[in-house]
Amino acid sequence: MDLATPLTYIKGIGPARAAMLQTKGLETVEDLLGYVPFRYEDRSNVKTIGQLAPGEMATVIAEVRATKMSGFRRRNLGLFEARFTDASRAILAGKWFHGQYLANVLAEGMKLALFGKVEFDSYAGELTMLHPEFEILSGDDEDGEAALHVGRVVPIYEGTGKLTTRAIRTFTHRILGALDPALFDDALPRFLRDRLKLPDLRTAIRDVHFPPPDCDLRLLNAFRSPAQFRLIFEEFFWLECGVALKRGKARMVPGIAFELTDQVREKIKAMLPFKPTGAQKRVLGEIARDMAEPHPMNRLLQGDVGSGKTIVAAEAAVIAIENGYQVAMLAPTEILAAQHGIYFKQILSKLGYVVVLLTGSFTAREKAQLKKLAAEGLAHVVVGTHALLEKDVEFKKLGLAIIDEQHRFGVLQRLGLLQKGVTPDVLVMTATPIPRTLAMTLYGDLDVSVIDELPPGRKPIVTRHTTSDRIEQVYSFVKKQIEEGRQAYVVYPVIEESETQAMKAAQQEYEHLSKEVFPDLAIGLMHGRLGADEKEAVMQRFKEGRTSILVSTTVIEVGVDVPNASVMVVEQAERFGLAQLHQLRGRVGRGAAQSFCILVTEKVNEAARERIRTLVESTDGFYIAEMDLKLRGPGEFFGTKQSGLPSLRMANILRDQEILEIARREAVDFVERPASAEDLKRAVTYIRDHWQRRYGLVTVG
Repeated sequence: MDLATPLTYIKGIGPARAAMLQTKGLETVEDLLGYVPFRYEDRSNVKTIGQLAPGEMATVIAEVRATKMSGFRRRNLGLFEARFTDASRAILAGKWFHGQYLANVLAEGMKLALFGKVEFDSYAGELTMLHPEFEILSGDDEDGEAALHVGRVVPIYEGTGKLTTRAIRTFTHRILGALDPALFDDALPRFLRDRLKLPDLRTAIRDVHFPPPDCDLRLLNAFRSPAQFRLIFEEFFWLECGVALKRGKARMVPGIAFELTDQVREKIKAMLPFKPTGAQKRVLGEIARDMAEPHPMNRLLQGDVGSGKTIVAAEAAVIAIENGYQVAMLAPTEILAAQHGIYFKQILSKLGYVVVLLTGSFTAREKAQLKKLAAEGLAHVVVGTHALLEKDVEFKKLGLAIIDEQHRFGVLQRLGLLQKGVTPDVLVMTATPIPRTLAMTLYGDLDVSVIDELPPGRKPIVTRHTTSDRIEQVYSFVKKQIEEGRQAYVVYPVIEESETQAMKAAQQEYEHLSKEVFPDLAIGLMHGRLGADEKEAVMQRFKEGRTSILVSTTVIEVGVDVPNASVMVVEQAERFGLAQLHQLRGRVGRGAAQSFCILVTEKVNEAARERIRTLVESTDGFYIAEMDLKLRGPGEFFGTKQSGLPSLRMANILRDQEILEIARREAVDFVERPASAEDLKRAVTYIRDHWQRRYGLVTVG
């Protein structure tokens, strides 16, 4: 047996169980050793039933004497009871509510290890355990393997299919016993292990699965035992080495050295509709310096909603166009692409540049004409959605790719756009502030610029929470704002399964508001099913103030800029994620007037209450992103597969941020100043062989 041995060949596993393990991505011996426990239980307090005392946590090894189901007719709680006995001849009762399934699991004569809190049932006059953890010790038990499950600190794994935590524990133990220690090739550089006092690889793997007798249970459950620290550090270290190598490689690629002449500066000044903030100037300086370098720029531009990222992107576009190149602007939705198209046309057409919009909803004939303009170099800026990634979209001379809301595009899609130019410069923009630790892992190959101040004269938005039974008060507040010359949005959630349902809800509300609540006001309706021209017309009417209220689904989440709109009413706010609510709120507060965001909820659970509370208390996008990440976890925050966020086996980007920081420092130092060329070469080979399959993100070579 070696680390590459398929699990089918391990004693006790076989094809059926191997198929169950495969659903968790576990195919080889190495995979199973990397499947670590998610918590640990101290089952070292083993007693006979006769020694038990109420109030203690204990483990007993006992035999099932009798079982019965006790139904409560009125509230069918399906109480399953079992009576246990052992050599002490005392009796212990085990009780499980909703335990009907146990009638097919536990039977008289079975030998079990039970772990739980001992209580005294005064009504029955006996000792009981309510919902104890249990493991069946009879059956396929090998000599000595019963001791794995009791009498020690026991690892608890996530089960898979019909495979219990106990089965996984047993197989892992068999593998560790059978593997030759020499097969554990410890690739982590020796000097690092010595300096950070890390255990060797085999010891770390053994202690993570089967902690030594003197281990600290609190450290184990906090994932901070020496063995866990070593494995978490190692995962982050190789990931960060891969990112650093990829970044170094990108810096070697020849790119376009854009010239920043006086003429370019004059053009930028002529285009600006307002005086830029200090943060905008600083960020443009960083971008201009990158663009002047003879290798491709890879920069992430982060800025909270309304901080003015788009104007900075337009300035970067001027640099590229004045140097004779074209610009591609990629947005995730048609409405956002249309918004960018309008905005770029407004500010760039006065310089004589041609801006075209290309989205999926144009007719084949329109698309063909627009593609011709791009291919012949007659369009200076091409704004579009995924339609820009189609194979037949060609550019004559693409020099800059601007990608908005990057986390909605897959890594491969980003590459698709880059291949349309001779290594164009890349500017990635996001208004979803990504906590720094995460940004550096997810976009470690990008330099990060942050616009951290809002344009002058902006007032923080006041956020209020109310319930749907008080909607009349909300409407009268909206009416008052409109009488003062302002405008308002009313937004409905898109329910995942159905844009149609959301559209219907918005349609109904539109009719209700226009006929019954505000019969004397002009109201607009916006949803995802409208064609591009209709959307543009609806938005234009709202922008020009011809409609007072815009009823919409979340299609207006990003990129809509109407300075006169001062109220955002979000209906069924409990259905939205934190980042989405923050984005929606950012549609107001763009003018000098005080703006308001009113979150209206129907049924609120604890998680939704936490989200609403966070928004009412804070307008800081970075704080909100941190909270969003804590509430949802990294996979959901980004939609892991889509964004290329690595699915780590043991490390957790949220829990282990300080280990990630240490690993990044060590990795960057190791790649930039390796002890020897041989060390670096070995590391590159290791990453390519072991990590390429798991992390497409880390492409080295």
